[in-house]
Amino acid sequence: MSETVRFAPSPTGEIHIGNVRTALYNWFLTRDGGTFVLRYDDTDPERSKAHFAALIAEDLAWLGIHPHRVERQSARLARYDAVADDLRARGLLYPCYETPEELERKRALQRARGRPPVYDRSALALTDQDRRRIEGEGRRPHYRFRLPGGARAWEDRCRGPQSVDLATLSDPILVREDGSYPYTLPSVVDDVDFAVTVVVRGEDHVTNTAVQIALFEALGAQPPAFAHHNLLVRADGEPLSKRDNPLSIARLRAAGYEPMAVASLAALVGTSEPVRAVPDLPALAEAVPLSAVSRGPATFDPAELDRLNASLLHAMPFEAVREWLEGETGEADPVFWEAVRGNLALRRDALDWHRVIRTPPAQGAPAGPEDRAVLEAARASLPPEPWDETTFRSWTEAVRGATGRKGRALFMPLRVALTGRGSGPEMGPIIALLGREAVADRLDRALSA
Repeated sequence: MSETVRFAPSPTGEIHIGNVRTALYNWFLTRDGGTFVLRYDDTDPERSKAHFAALIAEDLAWLGIHPHRVERQSARLARYDAVADDLRARGLLYPCYETPEELERKRALQRARGRPPVYDRSALALTDQDRRRIEGEGRRPHYRFRLPGGARAWEDRCRGPQSVDLATLSDPILVREDGSYPYTLPSVVDDVDFAVTVVVRGEDHVTNTAVQIALFEALGAQPPAFAHHNLLVRADGEPLSKRDNPLSIARLRAAGYEPMAVASLAALVGTSEPVRAVPDLPALAEAVPLSAVSRGPATFDPAELDRLNASLLHAMPFEAVREWLEGETGEADPVFWEAVRGNLALRRDALDWHRVIRTPPAQGAPAGPEDRAVLEAARASLPPEPWDETTFRSWTEAVRGATGRKGRALFMPLRVALTGRGSGPEMGPIIALLGREAVADRLDRALSA
């Protein structure tokens, strides 16, 4: 079935890996010809910023998500006003005048009496004269949607059968005192106008869904299907936040993580599928149907991201990095990539190894006479070219025969002399990349230090 979905971030900060979880689950539903709507919930003019909207678009593109349609709620206020006016005219949207402090006192009193803190609809008893008097005192009304009776049920694509009794909920505020709109009315109107077929979002919206179904009914519209996935939380159990968030996509990008490492973790954690590195979005979509999402919270572990990133790089074919390597180093050598990829944690680590290959290390004196003896034997037994995959083994066997050293005592002095590093890729490919002249030069440098 061709689905129309929407991802609806507020451009009030950087989106994080939890937001990406929602975006991916929506994107997966459009892979067979569906429509992905990026809808900016930007009705808060003070907090919504154009640069955050642009950053969200960049983050999605980096992940491989390219919206088919982009909408901004700030451009649709006249449409929301018209719907609100219609609901008022039908008596479904009614004015209320309580302050936040008065409402909190009411809730506290209800709780003290053992009752649920549900709005008592006292504003419905106000006469026109009452309202004029209150407004004459300087109060401006907010407007609540009068919920119908009964429960609203739906078959959730993640959670299975769901039902919420509307009698347990307060009539929701759809219009604030200043005429601005909270989430509910614009969201439902947009879903109707954009013909959204399924709403995929976090489980914190489950209760809201019953209210929204009632509002769809009030507008004479068929509600879409719903899927509420579990939320991604930090290792300490705290929810992710757009503000002051080290797990934002912008920061993960800047840190050098691969987009598919981020996408794989965001989509797979908290499901019945194992968390593994998946190379592309189509394969990830096949791996994670909405029915695979677990009911419990999904915990983000930064160590998992590091593991997935390394796994992707270790298996990444040369063609996937050819353009990047050429842009960064001025050359693209498949032999080099094959030599270093198994040792990479981040892609940019390859640039360090490129410098190691092209620039002799700053070399200090060998640690002791025995290390110096290894280097002298290595220089004396350096084989002629051409070199192949057997060269390093035959060369080090000759050095071992001359010095009696083996294992770390044999290989470490050579590695440090040739690369300036105490660890790294297998040395066989490294010496092949260096060539005999460079290897001889680096051994001479080490021996002369």
